[in-house]
Amino acid sequence: MLSIAIIGASSDRKKFGNKAVRAFVWQGYTVFPVNPKESQIESLPVFKSILEVPARPDLVSVYLPPEVLLKVLPDIAARGCDELWLNPGTESEAVLAEVERLRLNYIQACSIMGIGLSPDEI
Repeated sequence: MLSIAIIGASSDRKKFGNKAVRAFVWQGYTVFPVNPKESQIESLPVFKSILEVPARPDLVSVYLPPEVLLKVLPDIAARGCDELWLNPGTESEAVLAEVERLRLNYIQACSIMGIGLSPDEI
């Protein structure tokens, strides 16, 4: 079973950070929501940072603005993952330069669509 850390997970069911949690749960993934301000999302325990996630996730999907993501990228690199999904809204030249510098394997696309679902259907 694959695992995913969703950084920027949200308890607001209208936000993509929540839709991603639900989508990956529906597809059978082990989901680790990450948000420093939440304690539970969709009945799952929430981790304050990627470094608190109890196992190295196979995937990391990010829902953060570029200026926040830049501060988190070193922790993502330290924790490790097979694929880093940079969802719409995360992109910037600085983010891409740092992802390249950290040698992270990244995909610039909607991770929900990457597993065959549409965010509009969730």
